[in-house]
Amino acid sequence: MRSLRESLKKNRKDSSFLKLFTYTPIMIALVGLGNPGKKYKYNRHNIGYLVLDKIVKSLDIDNQKTKFNGKFYKSSIGQKNIILFKSNDYMNECGYSISQIISFFKVQNEDLYIFHDDLDLEVGKIRIKNGGSSAGHNGLKSIDTYIGKNYNRVRIGIGHPGEKKLVEKYVLSNFKKEEWSNLSLINQNISENIDLLVNNKHSSFLNKIKLS
Repeated sequence: MRSLRESLKKNRKDSSFLKLFTYTPIMIALVGLGNPGKKYKYNRHNIGYLVLDKIVKSLDIDNQKTKFNGKFYKSSIGQKNIILFKSNDYMNECGYSISQIISFFKVQNEDLYIFHDDLDLEVGKIRIKNGGSSAGHNGLKSIDTYIGKNYNRVRIGIGHPGEKKLVEKYVLSNFKKEEWSNLSLINQNISENIDLLVNNKHSSFLNKIKLS
């Protein structure tokens, strides 16, 4: 059993960690969508998780914390402080935990970037937009319920199975070998050019990450 002294020490440490970012005037949040659990790890629906993992590795971040029913990390890019977050809730319930962390750190919607899979784009195509419809994406629907629609979406193409009835099975399937090979390169490009995204240089970011 953990002693009272150890518990108090841990609580003080956690509190100090959170206070580092509580009163920062500008805070950027990068959030990857996906489903928790090993069996979903490489599913098409989990590309948001996979992108975030690559960014964390590229920035050499090793300060993972479990709070707000998810895993989050802190970092900085230039003069901006960054939070990176993956909810431990399933896709259709992730909105609450995401709303909690951005509320705590006072992240404005315009400084929130959600990385998610998109059926309407070919595999490997990337688009960025602010606001708009969820296009049937359950993760976005959940987020919209709690914080509204005016946040940034980094849409990552996973292709479409061709028929609506095939969608559910398709998004929970793994990428084909060739598809994953290309997406791995794109994920690498995203992580290496994330500074352009957080500095609102979206056109330059998209030009840098696309495969030639």
